[in-house]
Amino acid sequence: MTINNYVMSIGILNTLNKHSASMANHLRHISTGLRIANVADDPAGWAIGQRMDVRIRGLDQANRNAQQSKSLLKVADGGISSTVDILRTLKEKAIEAANDTATTADRQTIQKLFDQYADQIDDNALVTYNGKYLLDGSRQELSQKTQQAFTNEQLGKDMKLTTKLTDLTRRDGSSLNILAGDTVNVSYVKDGKTYSASYAAKDTTVEDIFKQMNAIAGDVFDIAGMSDTAEIGTGAAGQTVKTADGESAISVKAKDAGTAGSISGFTIGISDSQGQMKKTVNSALDAFTETIQAKDARADGSLKMQIGADANNTLNIPLGDMSSRALGLRGRDGSVLDVTTQKGANAAMDVLDKALERALDQETTVGAMSSRLDYTISNLTVQSENLTDAKSTLLDADMAKEMLAYTRENVLMQAAMAMLAQNNKNAGWFLSLLG
Repeated sequence: MTINNYVMSIGILNTLNKHSASMANHLRHISTGLRIANVADDPAGWAIGQRMDVRIRGLDQANRNAQQSKSLLKVADGGISSTVDILRTLKEKAIEAANDTATTADRQTIQKLFDQYADQIDDNALVTYNGKYLLDGSRQELSQKTQQAFTNEQLGKDMKLTTKLTDLTRRDGSSLNILAGDTVNVSYVKDGKTYSASYAAKDTTVEDIFKQMNAIAGDVFDIAGMSDTAEIGTGAAGQTVKTADGESAISVKAKDAGTAGSISGFTIGISDSQGQMKKTVNSALDAFTETIQAKDARADGSLKMQIGADANNTLNIPLGDMSSRALGLRGRDGSVLDVTTQKGANAAMDVLDKALERALDQETTVGAMSSRLDYTISNLTVQSENLTDAKSTLLDADMAKEMLAYTRENVLMQAAMAMLAQNNKNAGWFLSLLG
């Protein structure tokens, strides 16, 4: 028998403490819902879980970024859509002004609409998102200085710059039937002003058409830079621009590179000896489309959208210049496209067609990027969901199992407490010896 060290009670107390600590641990898991509530529970699992948590939060922020980017594109699209609607209306008014049933007073009234709508187009170009201008030209991508180019892919593939108009054919090889007695009517618009002239078709060549336009009010076309091959010129990124089908076509460039040399539009029309326009001829001869836009050398101003959880996972959003000046409706001196004459209104229609092409090209670009962001948002959502599930598997507690373990430890602890109390009571026999 010993008195100073009662080993049996100490053993029971240690068992009690062990069950108490284990019960507290299970209680912590139940209260937090985590299997790994702190680093000591599982150092490796804790580290993996923290990395997963960082990744999930990054994906969720990228998701919010993508949604904000889509909102920005929606604001830009609103401005472009308004401009497209205005251009449609202006095209209708130009057609109205080109009809000689309209009086001079009527055309002057229509001109007032052109002046006001041009101002509204400039207002549309100044739309902002969080203080950032979107369509004023400041968000254009990196570019080098380019010469504006127009290409006709409706004329025959073997047509040359020196081919006479009377020998021109369509793409299918059929003759345009331009006669020596026909008249060539040309006009172009530059800096908001319209210039026009007429010449006999007799010995005129394709190249001569643009020489004749240069003779009206100074050189605006680069005659030496004209092409009758598949190669058109150099684009804003320094790439060689070729015809869409890779076949030879007639191309002409603006005389000066950059926006300063930009030509808003031009028309070429053939009329017969009675003054009637040859519509079927003009549909092919006047089918010049803008294949290279005039751009100035500029640093990259496009918007960089961080749409991923990793560095450099960005979406580049370039937005063009949608101002009336960039669309060819206004000159550098502020003058607006003139429709106060029949010839001016006729020339304005081609300008408006090309302006619509630019606006629609920008609108479809914005639409395509917005559609892509839908898939980006969906992908980020799925990634975050799947990674959260993996994190849950690693870190979350099995509540049923933890409750079972907690109950077991609770029962064992109570049993240990009862045994300790009983053991201490049994120690009373020693005192009876002293009595």
